[in-house]
Amino acid sequence: MGERWQAVDDYIAAKLLGDDDVLAATLTNNEAQGLPPINVSAAQGKMLFLLAQMAGARRILEVGTLGGYSTIWLARALPDGGGLVTLELEPYHAEVARENLERAGVSDKVDIRIGPAAASLAAMTGDAPFDFVFIDADKQSNSLYVAEAIRLGRPGTTIIVDNVVREGGVLDAGSDDDRIIGTRALFDMLAADPRLDASAVQTVGAKGWDGFILARVL
Repeated sequence: MGERWQAVDDYIAAKLLGDDDVLAATLTNNEAQGLPPINVSAAQGKMLFLLAQMAGARRILEVGTLGGYSTIWLARALPDGGGLVTLELEPYHAEVARENLERAGVSDKVDIRIGPAAASLAAMTGDAPFDFVFIDADKQSNSLYVAEAIRLGRPGTTIIVDNVVREGGVLDAGSDDDRIIGTRALFDMLAADPRLDASAVQTVGAKGWDGFILARVL
């Protein structure tokens, strides 16, 4: 099925996204610099772009920059005067991302903060609330990241969490995989937290079988 999933993603991209030299160059540069190929797909990137625009986002928070592929999609969704803060653990990844953001012409909208995301988030106080949050980092900390997104957001803030199905691994209550344990803990948190209204959607495509959580701060 994987080849068919990839073919459908290619069809969607050809029909609805078209060619984008900047994004293609970003992926090429990421590969050349040895970054892991774990970017969102083109169709998922366009989905993030549209959701951020639909939310009317002027301030966006991203947890997990990697080489900046999803960052570019989100930055493009911002209106004039908007801004994006993106958090990256690895200095080398952040360096590659800066190159890509500069090439894409969006570096003036993006603030890359390097270090453990938990510490970067804890240091954020007193700023204007974020309107849109995309979380795509270490899955073990997803519950913490969502809790911080609530604190740094406002009623109506949109929160997206990627990679929450994990080839169906989320069903395995006995898993010793920290990523699955963290994902299951996130679902438990969402089920119990009255500050959020949430759902999850399974996806198949170029990235295999996975899915994302879509939540709104109440």
